[in-house]
Amino acid sequence: MKNSRLASLRIISLAFLLPGLAGLVVSAVISTSYLDSLPRSPDADAQRTVPRNIHGAIVYQTPLEDRRLTIMEDASVAVFLVGLSMGLFYLRKWGRARTAESEGNDLSPAGTK
Repeated sequence: MKNSRLASLRIISLAFLLPGLAGLVVSAVISTSYLDSLPRSPDADAQRTVPRNIHGAIVYQTPLEDRRLTIMEDASVAVFLVGLSMGLFYLRKWGRARTAESEGNDLSPAGTK
């Protein structure tokens, strides 16, 4: 694989890895803020009836809050895994390219110095 293709593969994998990781961090911050601000018992008047387990504590949120946070978590994991897969593929190709380079540079016959 050419160096330009390897470089673009590395950039694309980082373009998936970093936003995926950022999304996971943001969803963790939102979960922590939910732990501090949401009620620990259902509140039908405020429509906070959907339970969420956050670090062993059950808090109740609205269906919209639940849907948004779940979508953010799932999408972040998916984007991160795509980036991770592409990064592993890049490392495999990069390693093969380096091995081929090192074998190609050894042009001396065996046993001679």
